[in-house]
Amino acid sequence: LYNKNNYPPYAGGGGFIMDGALAKRLYKTSETLELYPIDDVFLGMCLEVLKVSPVGHEGFKTFGIVKNKNSKMNKEPCFFRSMLVVHKLLPPELLQMWDLV
Repeated sequence: LYNKNNYPPYAGGGGFIMDGALAKRLYKTSETLELYPIDDVFLGMCLEVLKVSPVGHEGFKTFGIVKNKNSKMNKEPCFFRSMLVVHKLLPPELLQMWDLV
């Protein structure tokens, strides 16, 4: 389905931040490309057309967080304070995280 050897750089689907002007440009660009079944990669394809490169941030944990379930650290707000997006937490774990923060 993809005619290049490598996917373009893309933002992980767990979440991302962009300004409104870029969102509008992405929307217009998306209408010029054939839809690709992996949404993260499709976003990267659109960004490539616009010559915009995604930038990583430590606060985005799109592959989840590594935590020792027995550690007291997981009950400390400081453990979560620098996280913006966390993937693969169950709803009760998210609620607990927000209560702590």
